[in-house]
Amino acid sequence: MPEVTVTAEAAVTVAADAVVVGLWTGADGPVAADPSFESVVSAVRLAGASGKAGSVTVLPAAAAGIELSADRLVTVGLGPRPVGTGLSDTERDRVRTAAGAATRALAGRTVIVSTLGAVDLTAAVEGHLLGGYVFDTYKKPGEAPVGRIVLAGVAASDAADQVRSAAVGVQAAALARSLVNTAPNDLFPAEFAARAEVAAQELGLDVEVLDEKALAAGGYGGILGVGSGSSRPPRLVRLAWSPADPVATVALVGKGITFDSGGLSIKPAAKMDQMTSDMSGAAAVVATVLAAARLELPVRVIAYAALAENLPSATAYRPGDVLRHYGGDGPGKTVHVLNTDAEGRLVLADALVRAGQDGPDAILETSTLTGAQIVALGKRTMGVMGDPALRDRVAELARSVGEGAWAMPLPEHLGEGLDSALADLQNISGEPSGGMLVAGHYLSRFVPDGVPWAHLDVAGPAFHDGKPYGYIGTGGTGVPVRTLLAVLQDIAVHGVGERTEV
Repeated sequence: MPEVTVTAEAAVTVAADAVVVGLWTGADGPVAADPSFESVVSAVRLAGASGKAGSVTVLPAAAAGIELSADRLVTVGLGPRPVGTGLSDTERDRVRTAAGAATRALAGRTVIVSTLGAVDLTAAVEGHLLGGYVFDTYKKPGEAPVGRIVLAGVAASDAADQVRSAAVGVQAAALARSLVNTAPNDLFPAEFAARAEVAAQELGLDVEVLDEKALAAGGYGGILGVGSGSSRPPRLVRLAWSPADPVATVALVGKGITFDSGGLSIKPAAKMDQMTSDMSGAAAVVATVLAAARLELPVRVIAYAALAENLPSATAYRPGDVLRHYGGDGPGKTVHVLNTDAEGRLVLADALVRAGQDGPDAILETSTLTGAQIVALGKRTMGVMGDPALRDRVAELARSVGEGAWAMPLPEHLGEGLDSALADLQNISGEPSGGMLVAGHYLSRFVPDGVPWAHLDVAGPAFHDGKPYGYIGTGGTGVPVRTLLAVLQDIAVHGVGERTEV
């Protein structure tokens, strides 16, 4: 990704390949967010600039009507001009989107100078960096990403700290994106575990990896059952950041199905290739605990990645099988498997019980769990379920960092569909309605009593299969890394039990 620096200098004096200027939409046309560029509005308006959110217009410097130390002027739309002081969450995300769109449009340039940092520094850093992300393991881009971004007109005394914090969050999101974008033949459970272990050891985190033998000895029936159809066996990874005198302990749990064919309940062939993204939750929790360590957050963070490959074979688990989940200090709950494509909840249940043994003050679990999430909320809005206070807090913080989220209920009657005559519960209800919420109910059965928890279903938001937009490229998006990190940062200040305003 690009390098980001800040300067108090005016953008017109900084030597660069391009200058990026934001435009609001006003009643009489676009309005420059930086008043010193108001004189260019007429010229860029003739070139088609409108200030529409996410739009990009490029002009040669000579045609801009202003003297620049750059070859070209790039205007990006920020949407409607704010009313009053400060920016709303939506307006900040428009800054993020504009910055990302500008960085993508300027691929191939070495240095660009941006005025967006003076509009909102954190949003500008995040947008420019996320927009400059490129995954080039298998194919080199036609043009190299921007090399360096200078945020001009930024004189805040705490600018360096803001930039570093934002950059660490982006670095974590980029790691999650790269893990998701790695082909499943290259990122199977053992390889995922090995990469996580190396990254964690570099930061001094405690690492534990349970292989198939350790999982069998421990009674992790859900993870073993899901992974039984693959020649590449499952893993459970535990990474722990343990600062001195932590204010709280938070467990992160992520679904890590490195490829999901649906097992014997096989999925349709169309878009099955996208099931390489079914480990987005595990990627997110691994990236988040690493970021917590880099930021030295005063919160003990323990991440669990439940890793398996769900494939059909002669050894695969079957619809009709009864599995026994990990039970900690006693026998675990039994589950009657009615559909092997409802596998995420099976690996997560084992991991949730194990996470509960660490005595966390809160549990945050994330997964690409249900297609029903996409039906209910679309591809850009995650569903958040669980303890009402923590659920609402997570959803609000997600929106504040530009990762769309909506709090969802867990109506009691929907949980009744998981009752089984043969086992303690069954893995689907048999009723298609409310599938996202039924899955949430399944997970709730494995959360320790009295521990606040939240379930983030990111089936749609974690992977984008369309054309790039704003700071989102095609493939893994990094959602919900920045949400999880924002929650940890909020807990570091306010604790687990306090309600926060964002």
